[in-house]
Amino acid sequence: MAKTAEMRLIELMIMKQDVDPVIEYLGKKGVFQFYSQLKENSSNTPNTSKEVFDKLQLIRAYLNINDSDDYTGPLSRPSDADFREASEIISTTDEMRERELSLSDELKKLNDTYQESLSFVNLKVSYSELEHLSFLTMRIGKIDPDALESMRFSLGDRAIIIPLGDDNSRIMVATSRKARFALDTELKKFGFIPLEIPKDFKGIPDDMLEGMKQQIEDKKTEIAAIEEQRTSFAKTHADKLLRLLQVFSVGMQVQILRDKLEATELVYRIVGWIPVYETDIFVKDLDNLTEGRIAIRQYQPNEIPSVQKGREQVPVKLKHGKFIKSFEGLILGYGAPKYGTIDPTPFVAAFFILLFGIMFGDAGQGLVFVLIGLLLHFNLVTVKGWNKYGLIFIAIGCSSFIMGLLTGEFFTNEELLKPFSYFVTGLFVGKERAFAPILHLMPSKETMPLVFIFFGFTLSVGFIINSVGLVLNFINNVSLKKWGHAFFGKTGLCGAVFFWYTIALAVRIAAFHHKIAIYDWVVIGLSLLGVFFAHPLERLFEHEKPCFENGLGVGIIEGVVELLDVVSNYLSNTVSFLRVGAFALAHVVLGYIICTMNEMLGGIGGVAVLIIGNAVVIVLEGMIVAIQVIRLQYYEFFSKFFTETGVEFKPFQFKYRP
Repeated sequence: MAKTAEMRLIELMIMKQDVDPVIEYLGKKGVFQFYSQLKENSSNTPNTSKEVFDKLQLIRAYLNINDSDDYTGPLSRPSDADFREASEIISTTDEMRERELSLSDELKKLNDTYQESLSFVNLKVSYSELEHLSFLTMRIGKIDPDALESMRFSLGDRAIIIPLGDDNSRIMVATSRKARFALDTELKKFGFIPLEIPKDFKGIPDDMLEGMKQQIEDKKTEIAAIEEQRTSFAKTHADKLLRLLQVFSVGMQVQILRDKLEATELVYRIVGWIPVYETDIFVKDLDNLTEGRIAIRQYQPNEIPSVQKGREQVPVKLKHGKFIKSFEGLILGYGAPKYGTIDPTPFVAAFFILLFGIMFGDAGQGLVFVLIGLLLHFNLVTVKGWNKYGLIFIAIGCSSFIMGLLTGEFFTNEELLKPFSYFVTGLFVGKERAFAPILHLMPSKETMPLVFIFFGFTLSVGFIINSVGLVLNFINNVSLKKWGHAFFGKTGLCGAVFFWYTIALAVRIAAFHHKIAIYDWVVIGLSLLGVFFAHPLERLFEHEKPCFENGLGVGIIEGVVELLDVVSNYLSNTVSFLRVGAFALAHVVLGYIICTMNEMLGGIGGVAVLIIGNAVVIVLEGMIVAIQVIRLQYYEFFSKFFTETGVEFKPFQFKYRP
């Protein structure tokens, strides 16, 4: 059984001129986890790569170019040529953007002036002449067109309102001199905004209006040309810009990390964890990269004082092929195993596939999962965060397909696979006695004994899964030299013996009608005694005193609680696997209902029921079954050996958006 990957602590002493290439190598390689918390950035040196990266991001947004989600090419720090190239793009784009902003501002001013001018098309008398009339007060300004009629009604015959322009948004109001204060009050009530009018203003000549319209069109043409230039520039420079963004993303992170390292005037120090299988090529690469100007020292985990004293845990790296690796998320979602223990991922993968197939047995629906898995695995369809689970879909699809062959279901139809069932069963019992389906789960008077046998089978699967968890727990604790945990307690050897012997005793009584003998009570009693005194015995094995840490009375109470816990836990952990059979039975019944409704409706209605029914089963029941499988693994399997969790190995890697 494979254990978690063996780790080493590496100490690097790096010359100042080599630190950036070394950090770049660490980020690209992605196999090095820093040993301790890095110091806060205290450097006052500006991060030029970050400044360029931020500017390029603004340019990307201005050019309307979609950003990358992650790195798409080889990683490297920016070179002098990259800085020059980025500078050219920045200066060209800045000039283009400033020109566009300037033209937009000019266009806005021209539009405002033109709209103001239109307001005075009807005013052909000199404003100064009107204003100097001793008997007349005039106000020219803006008003909400919707309020114009209300204002007319309010003023009545006390003032004259003259609309200026065509949209009634600008008006001239005239009244007698003595009523000017009342007029101002009324105008203010209706939101009137006065306009500043030159004293010698005398309307707007038509040729001036045409000239202004022409200027507006000219500006629009210039802006359109700039927009076309921007689109063309974006099209020709998109790939280059995205490459530069990735380059400067790396450069930015290199400097951020460098500023956090321990350093003297000439030397930088880096300490971190690395898997043993990576050390040889790692050391060789760094030696070549620095041309020998590097000091490298390796430490075993048991040589590190903080690890010896339990203040720090060695990070856990799981090493798998592509298939088993796709199940790592189920493990790490619960917690990383302890360093130096058995890697449970292969067991989790096997149990997940087995349990899912038992609960979701339909050959046609299984093929749908296989198809989904193939599309995800080969990236023919990209679903964010799901493509890495393509192999899992293929595996559970195959498992469901096999179970479907046994139960005779193909998209809930029980007729299509009958020839296959007759052929297979005929090989064992002869053609005359061949039957279909191979495994009949649909409840009926004749099949109930088979259904009960199937439930017994699911309990057997649960027994195997629980037993594997107990064996893993024993081996792990022996490996870690935790003898007390290995032999005593509900998940130790004593608890395991009680569980195994009780199951064996129940089978003997049920199948062979054996009676309970004295030696049965002796074995069960001794195993429960080890559970009862688990805590003091663990302290005894670990040379801790006193054995009863909180006194004999508390120790006895703890023992009673442990006994109740071990009996109830093992009973519930075993019975819990009846749900596997229940879900398998529910799947068959649901398929029968869909198939029956299809036959009853017939035609288009029947086809619709068949399609919708299968879709609902695949999506909803598929999700429910997956959740139940995960629950069984977490609560029944993991609880046997995941009494302590480790620290997941998280190596330093460049991230496009750190």
